[in-house]
Parts: sequence; C-alpha cells; structure tokens
Amino acid sequence: MTQTANHNLMQTGHIDESFQHDKTNPQATQQFLTNLLITRLPAPPCRVLQIDTGSSNMTALLSQHGYDIRSLNPDAQQITGLQDLPDSKASSRRRSLENCDAPPASFNAVVLLESAQYIEPLVLFNKSLDLLPLSGDLIIVDEFALKHDQADIRVLYLLSSIVALAERLGFELIEHMDLSSMTTNTPDYRSHGITVHQQHVIKDIALTVEQATRLDASNQANHPKNRNEHYSCYALLHFRKKTLPKWRLQALTKQQLPEMLGLFKKTFNHDMTPATWQWKYDSNLGRGIGVWRNNQLIAHYGGIPRKILFFGQPQTAVQIGDVMVDSNERGILTKKGPFFLMTATFLERYIGYGKAYLLGFGFPNDRHMKVAELLKLYAEVGRMVEFSWKIRSRFPLWRTRLHLIDQARAAFAATAVNACWQRMAADLHTAIVGIRDWQYLQRRYLDHPTQHYQVILVKNRFSARARGVMVLRYDPEGCEIVDVIAPLAEIPLLITHARRLAGAHGAARVFCRITENFADYFAVAGGTRQPVNIRIPTNIWSDGPAPETLKDHWWLMSGDMDFR
Repeated sequence: MTQTANHNLMQTGHIDESFQHDKTNPQATQQFLTNLLITRLPAPPCRVLQIDTGSSNMTALLSQHGYDIRSLNPDAQQITGLQDLPDSKASSRRRSLENCDAPPASFNAVVLLESAQYIEPLVLFNKSLDLLPLSGDLIIVDEFALKHDQADIRVLYLLSSIVALAERLGFELIEHMDLSSMTTNTPDYRSHGITVHQQHVIKDIALTVEQATRLDASNQANHPKNRNEHYSCYALLHFRKKTLPKWRLQALTKQQLPEMLGLFKKTFNHDMTPATWQWKYDSNLGRGIGVWRNNQLIAHYGGIPRKILFFGQPQTAVQIGDVMVDSNERGILTKKGPFFLMTATFLERYIGYGKAYLLGFGFPNDRHMKVAELLKLYAEVGRMVEFSWKIRSRFPLWRTRLHLIDQARAAFAATAVNACWQRMAADLHTAIVGIRDWQYLQRRYLDHPTQHYQVILVKNRFSARARGVMVLRYDPEGCEIVDVIAPLAEIPLLITHARRLAGAHGAARVFCRITENFADYFAVAGGTRQPVNIRIPTNIWSDGPAPETLKDHWWLMSGDMDFR
C-alpha cells in the first residue's frame, strides 16, 4: 500500500455529535447516511448507481433530493417496495454489478451500501472503473476486517487489502470515516424486532421457532460489544477514479481460455490442451487472475484447490501454478509490475486466515521464487530432493502380490486405497499433507486427460491386507515413483516393487522426488540422493500461519505437481 493510502487510512473521520443521541433509531440512521452521501456526491441531478441489499428507503431519500438514481438490487421484494414509494423517481433492477450493461462512464458516482462484502472485489473495482468517468466517485459503506487471525470465522474483506486493490485499479482513497459507533445498537433493534414480530417472521419467510431463535442468537453473537473492536470496523470509504491503470487485473473465466492457452504456449514453448485446462481448473473450481494490457493477456497466476490435513486437521490449501508473465513485461519487477500486482492480489483475496484457503504452496522456478522473496510475498518452507535406484530382478516377491488399478476396478480399489490412506494419515499427523484418498487418486491420476500413470496396489498374498499404493510414470529418464499412499514403514517395500517393474519395462532406473524433511524414509531403501533446485514457498503477504510453523512439515512428491 502506498504512503498516501496509509496516510488516508490514519486520517479517519468520526461521526459528528449531532447524531449520537439518535443512533438507536433506524430512520435516523438512514437520514444520517443520506446526509453523509449528499455531502460527498456531486451536486444533483448527477447520475448515481446504487448497489444495495435492502435499503430501498435510502434510494428514495436520495431520489427525493434530486439525484438520478439507478439501483441494482437482487431482492424482488425490495424492488417492488421501491416502485410503490410515492414521488420516487428512482429505478431499480434485479441485476448484479457484474452483469450491469450500462455504457462506459454512464454514472457520476457508484455507491455501495452494505453490499460490497457480497461482491468479488475485482468485479467491484473493475466495473466501477468502467462505469465512472475520470474523477468519478466510488463510495462504499460497509463492515471490514482490520486483521484476520486463526479464530476468524466471519469472512469480511480486509480494509487494507480493499484500499490496496482500489489503488492498483486506478482509484485514490480520499476519505476513510469510521462509522462503527453507528452499529452499536443495531443488533438490539433487530433482536427486539425478531421477538416482537416472531410469528410474522416465522410465517413470512417459513422459519421454524427453533430457526428464529437461532437467528436471534446469531444476531447477538455479532453484536459489536461481543466482537473485538480491533478486528473489524464499520466504515465509509470514499474513492475517486484517478487514472486508467496501465495493467488491468481480472479474474480469468472460460471466455478468456484462448488467450490463456496462447500465453502458456508463448511462455513455456509447448501447448496446453483445453482438456488439460478443464481438468486442472474448471472441474476442480480452480481460480486464476490475469493481467491485461491493451486488451491483451500478458500475465497469469493460477490456483488449484487441494484438500489437506494440517497437523491432522482437515483444511483447504491452494496449489499455485501456471505463473506466467509475457517476456516483454518481465523487466518490471517492482511493486508496480504485473508479477507483483497479480501475486499480491491473489494472496490478499484467497490465502490466509478468514480466506478460502489457509495455505498456498507450489513449485516455482528459481527466478520466480527469488523475485517473490525480494518483494516479500513468499518465504521458503521446504526443499525437494531426488532419490535414484538401479533396477532389480524381475522375480516376484512371494509374500506380496500386485494389482493394477484402473477405472474398471474402482469398486475393488476404493476400499483398499482408503485404508492405506488412513494409515498414512495417522503416520503424518504432525505434518502437512495433501489428502490421498480414492477420490483424489481417481481424479488426479486415472482421469488425467494426457498423462498415463500406472497405479499399483500392493497386498499380502495370503491375508489380502493392503500394504500400499504406488503411482508410476515411465519416460526417457526412467521409471518415476510419482506418488505413494502407504504407512511410512511400507515405503521400502514399494520401492522394491517399483524397481522390479522398471526392469520388466526396460527402464534404466527408478527415481522419485520427496520433500527433504521426509527423505530418511526413502534413504532406508538405499540408492543415490541428490538435491533438486525446487523450493517450497508459503505466503507471507497476508495474515496466515507463520513460516516457521510450516518449515519442514510438508509431505510433497512429484504427484503434487500438476505438470508431472
């Protein structure tokens, strides 16, 4: 965030004393907010776009002051109520901001009243940028987080991140007014309404008595006196469109797939098929942020969700991949360049406490890692090593037998794979590991659109007890053990079987990659160990688990890389 933004955040306005005695009155609150907006909006009859989840009275009040109001409201009952108000010249439509089809620079101001927290910030600022002329006003009144921590269950946008993103997209913060005291008695008013009108509430929105009681309890839980004032605030943010940014940050959608594939080929000198993109991002609800310049995609930062066990507890991480910057833009490695803009935005938006993903991980090349460390985006929490073994005799090990796993044997394999995973998970309860159950194995390996993997289940010959699962991939380098799903004590057995199978396939060697902190479990099987220039990063840009708590705790193999 720039020094200007920090200065503006510190110069926080406060509510004038004339409002203090009336703040328990909802009508007074509406009138007060109306007055606040009027003193900040251009003089009527300017055109104002209001996005409001339920304050139709506010729309009418502004309209009565001569403003040309267009309101976007997804609530049909609110729209009906607005249209029925006498002397209201405002118009309202059930349409999201993202789907607003007004021409560029159609409005002098965009106002969001308690609706910003329900809109993707990239959509909010990009659409406002298009709808406003230069020096147009963007006013947001809403609740924001001041920080996130591990106990955070209320997913509010972080105030500093919202301001930083606004700056990246051409806006300047000209005022931040703290309105937190306005909300002090709002939950009391709501609870009183729920109690007095409980029967109407139950009837009108089909709630049971129990549900209405829970609604009241939830309302009280969010009472400001029950919240830490250092963690959230209610505020007015007044931005002004300062410039058209050189680079535009946008979430990547299917419509931009051809541009993304073109950038991929230009960056990596080979093709990614649409089917592979579908497998990586679309079918797995992946996320991607693109950077555009003059309507051309010049950078991309992708994220693929991954269910993990975080020291034995279920969590969701995101694997970072397909980080690309057009070679013509790579020289700009400052905090104003495309790499920083998209990386910082992705970390602020998606990774850390109170976000969709607790952790991020990946396998950046050395250049990207050094740049990210220099810009204080990433810190290293692990490294990869490689083991290599000679092939072994083809003669079988009589106490165990092998079963090839494919889609046709799904019913047979699922139980055995899940049993192996449960035993592996128990061994890794003090580690961070991606979940390797049957559902994951099937999607990651058996459903891959281009790569072919050999998935082998090892079982006892006589007791039929599953010993472990290994995933093999053959290429000119040899036979790679891409993944294992097994108790850690069974790893030497799986390596022995891999060496036998490699000999049968004519491979020159067997090799695998594993995070250095778990190398000893593979060293038991002998072989040659060597370092690999692959470092494991973690996010240090947004609030999340400290790097020192993660260092040397990841279990990662080649299969955790989306491209192997």
